[in-house]
Amino acid sequence: MTSTLSYLVLIPSYNTGAKLLGTVRDARRHHDQVWVVVDGSTDGSAQALRQLAQTDKGLRIFELTRNQGKGAAIHHGLREAVAAGYTHVLTMDADGQHPAPMIPEYIALSRANGDALVLGKPVFDESAPRERVIGRKLCNWWVNLETLHAGIGDSLFGMRIYPAAALLNIMDSHASMRRFDFDAESAIRLVWQGMRPLNLDTPVRYFTAAEGGVSHFHYFRDNVLLVAMHLRLLAGFLLRLPMLVARRLRLSAVGN
Repeated sequence: MTSTLSYLVLIPSYNTGAKLLGTVRDARRHHDQVWVVVDGSTDGSAQALRQLAQTDKGLRIFELTRNQGKGAAIHHGLREAVAAGYTHVLTMDADGQHPAPMIPEYIALSRANGDALVLGKPVFDESAPRERVIGRKLCNWWVNLETLHAGIGDSLFGMRIYPAAALLNIMDSHASMRRFDFDAESAIRLVWQGMRPLNLDTPVRYFTAAEGGVSHFHYFRDNVLLVAMHLRLLAGFLLRLPMLVARRLRLSAVGN
């Protein structure tokens, strides 16, 4: 089975400046195919990538004419990946926070579990903003409720491997998951469909502005988006509750 699996590293990027080039080069050192979707960036980062791609056949660049959001950028790259025959995509952020040297470890775990969702579980250091850590704990609490503690270790960490066709199917079927809500909702909906989540501890580093760090997280706007997402998904959870409970009981019986 593993011989039929093919993997692509997919990086969405919006105005990540000089960090983008370093992230892409690091990813290319650890995987042979890296695609970047430039999501309407206006900082000149796409030009530097174009120059790099001229001499790097393992790098492909897609440029969206306007900023549409992280999920929309991934959706664009995902359609292209499935059309090209890739079975899995490894997503990672463009800002250097995710460790490219762990790409082979992610892929190895996925190859051994080809039908699973491989989720990075962040290991924070002192650079992590306290409000971000607290906020994701609240989001994870809701996700655990909405999935009956199915095993999603962290719902917001963007370094993960998706079975590509399954993710494309849920994104084509829903108008949501186009912005900051992508990471959490995509994981929830795949688990609702019966996909098994696997967690991989992954160190994450937040860079300061002096180090070239760029963050587009808007505390009020993005938290409102997440609250609206959870309210919407809670309704879906209640409708699916009998099915989820029955599945949980079956899994418990098999485990015993």
